[in-house]
Amino acid sequence: MESTRTLSDKIFLILKGLGMGAANKVPGISGGVVAFVAGFYEEFIYSLRKINAKAFKLLINGRFKSFYKYVNGRFLGLLFFGMIVSYFSISKALDYLIKYYELYVWSVFFGMIIGSIYYINKDFKDWNYKTYLSLFIGIVLGMSVSFLSPAKENDNLWFVFFCGIISVSGMTLPGFSGSFILILLGNYVLLLVESVNALFDTFFDIFEWDFSFIHNFERIRMLKVLLVFTLGSLTGLITFSHLLSYILKHYKSITISTIIGFIIGSLGVVWPWKKTIYKLNETGQFIFDSRGEKVIANYKRYIPELGSETYYAIAFIVLGIAIVLALEIYGQKTRKSHA
Repeated sequence: MESTRTLSDKIFLILKGLGMGAANKVPGISGGVVAFVAGFYEEFIYSLRKINAKAFKLLINGRFKSFYKYVNGRFLGLLFFGMIVSYFSISKALDYLIKYYELYVWSVFFGMIIGSIYYINKDFKDWNYKTYLSLFIGIVLGMSVSFLSPAKENDNLWFVFFCGIISVSGMTLPGFSGSFILILLGNYVLLLVESVNALFDTFFDIFEWDFSFIHNFERIRMLKVLLVFTLGSLTGLITFSHLLSYILKHYKSITISTIIGFIIGSLGVVWPWKKTIYKLNETGQFIFDSRGEKVIANYKRYIPELGSETYYAIAFIVLGIAIVLALEIYGQKTRKSHA
């Protein structure tokens, strides 16, 4: 695959990584949907599957070039580079947009999910009682997630490791939002806000040659939490990829129909017209995170009234659909140029 990947392909792969990273950060959006629609989902899963005992043996023996080629290193490297850049750039912009233009941001995402359903379904022809049943199960599971009540924050390292494993479901399983799962587990702010802020602060301190943070118990605790969460995420990523690659190989039609169901079910999570419900303490006061922002508990969905705001939201839904269709057109042109 590497020999046929042009410079423009590599640039677009980084851009796809940016999109995947941004999607993974936003509750309700699945980075796996980006991978599926952008046409690199199977390559992503099969590349991750290559991170196995043979790969580690190559690494330990110092055969770095063979290791890099074996695990499809250029593909994974460019993709993860885009994700990392996204996490510290685009996702920050999304935080701002969701804060001030929440309805319109969710509307774009809602449109992108609709476009994704169309994209995946249009080429899927293997409908039978098994795939229809898988579709139904996927829809039920996807919808049921949005009605679960969030748990309390838990910084136990074993639970944090478990959160890491679960959170990558959004990358490997289209339709399941890892960040929304973290909200339900009660650790979204701890793992995707406070621990990341601690890492930011640590980088700045080191850059200024200030190592006093090693005596800051809270900072060290947050860095330890982030490290364990990262290890859990890597474990989940490799484990899920091996499982999904096997399922895709032996039960492809059932897997794809289930994924379509997951994505349809996720429409309930990203429904644009919702009221944010914030966490309250025992005295009924708002709970704030380290940035002074209210901690989100869940969302209450409602049917909008017709008006200019609703019409604008519908226009953004159409924009979301158009973005996915544009990605599809680009993907078709790319495949033709490689044929």
